[in-house]
Amino acid sequence: MNAVTPKLERDAKGNLIPYRTPRFKLNLVEVYNLLRPYVSVRLMEQLKAVVPLALYLLLFQVLILRQLEAHYLIITGGLFAVIVGLMFFMEGLKLGLMPFGTVIGRTLPRNSSLPVVLLITMLLGIGVTFAEPAIGALKAVGKNVSVEQAPYLYTLLNAWSDTLVLVVGASVGLAAVLGTLRFLYGWSLKPMIYMALVPVLGLTLLAAIDPQLQKIIGLAWDCGAVTTGPVTVPLVLSLGIGIAAAAGKGESGLSGFGIVTLASLFPIAGVLLLAFYISFTQSPAEIIEAARMASAAAGNMEPAWYQSSPGEEIILGIRAILPLVIFLYLVLRFVLHEPLKNPGEIIYGIVLAMIGMCIFNLGLTYGLSKLGGDVGNLVPAAFIAIPGVEISPIYIYAIGVGLALLFAWAMGFGATLAEPALNALGETTEHLTNGVFKKKTLLLAVSLGVAFGIAAGVAKLIYNFPLVWLIVPGYLLAIVLTYFSSEEFVNIAWDSAGVTTGPITVPLVLAMGLGIGNAMNAIEGFGILCLASIGPIVSVMITGLWARYKAEAEATRISTSASQKNEAQALI
Repeated sequence: MNAVTPKLERDAKGNLIPYRTPRFKLNLVEVYNLLRPYVSVRLMEQLKAVVPLALYLLLFQVLILRQLEAHYLIITGGLFAVIVGLMFFMEGLKLGLMPFGTVIGRTLPRNSSLPVVLLITMLLGIGVTFAEPAIGALKAVGKNVSVEQAPYLYTLLNAWSDTLVLVVGASVGLAAVLGTLRFLYGWSLKPMIYMALVPVLGLTLLAAIDPQLQKIIGLAWDCGAVTTGPVTVPLVLSLGIGIAAAAGKGESGLSGFGIVTLASLFPIAGVLLLAFYISFTQSPAEIIEAARMASAAAGNMEPAWYQSSPGEEIILGIRAILPLVIFLYLVLRFVLHEPLKNPGEIIYGIVLAMIGMCIFNLGLTYGLSKLGGDVGNLVPAAFIAIPGVEISPIYIYAIGVGLALLFAWAMGFGATLAEPALNALGETTEHLTNGVFKKKTLLLAVSLGVAFGIAAGVAKLIYNFPLVWLIVPGYLLAIVLTYFSSEEFVNIAWDSAGVTTGPITVPLVLAMGLGIGNAMNAIEGFGILCLASIGPIVSVMITGLWARYKAEAEATRISTSASQKNEAQALI
């Protein structure tokens, strides 16, 4: 076989030298024209999600609550950081992390035994939880809880915060393992939902008996909503579906549904069990004393609203992504013995994801959380007197409460429509149900469910309802609807609750709830997110039952019409 002769050229003296490929030089205008279509699409996705919601909150604050935003420049910069950070993060996730999940899911079952497959799935569930953007929002609110009023809640979000995230991650990992087994063996989702809800509701009722543990319930149920974000859902799903496909069990288009549901339910039980453990090992008085000593050592005797530094946010962003990437690489290289394909593109994606996470964390602290907290602090001024607000109450009680609930309802409706993951789920659902459940119908059903759920959560804060009064009846209704619904609609309904709580909705609703709770002198403002999750489950299954009824009625009508036509032709 002849060697390839290198291409030659002559230099200025006429000597033959290897041909050098000319370098292309681009000026700034050409670079801008190349990058503009690429950036504009991704930038517009985040602008559509963030800007309308931020404008709505600001306009409500100015026009209805008659208060100017004192920190509008900081909040504007923070919101811009959220937009840019999410744009970088989502692109980095697609280029740098998703290829790992796809390759590992496709090759892991062929090269490893089932126990190894399940162990790696479990570890992946833990890793993706630490990388979720919304987890940072959950941990950031810990300093805002009064240790005297809610000692167990305070210590969970402060001294035990890393353990809390680890427990949530282990719960997600267990859910990923069971979801993978479900893919492999074709188990129905219905009995898995029943078996998960029985201990979760039992632990909730048990916690409701103890006045101190009762304050943990909102956090526990909100943790279930926080975990199913833009990192967990695609990575765990791609791994599970890849394993099922490699085993020849991925023929069903709906086989990918259900794992998000389990990843929402298991963390609730995990957090409640951790709270019970803390209650057995520490008394409220010991927690309060430890918190006072820590505050005194830090030179701050009173609990203050937490404000982290930009350096801390950058470190948190790197710490969230880097361990997950190292774990995925080690699995690929030393367990599967697979080379890293397109390493340059993947490294570029990982760097983008880390940069995006750092920028997003800064925007979360100074933009979304601050805006939600400021608005939440002012919402009760519509119907009660608030210190620091000169004209309060702004309206008579009934009108003020109505406006507060309408504000929460509209915010939930608009924020849900803006979630990109919901639009993707709508397209998948319409395709897989052959048009019986249209994308527009799903979007409307889920948005209405979230809207009524958030409004119910705000009503709980205003009237100081025990959260258990809303959770238990809501999930009992969901169980009844699950029993009567088909497997396809059960999968879609329970998973739709997971996709609604994204990186924009979670910090905004958390901050708003804590702001309202602070203004109302409530002990804690958790619980709104979990009610925003149960709402779409119920609304989608009701819509699914109605769609199935209409489809069956139409089929019966066509069948009857055809029979009558055949009879008429027979008579002729």
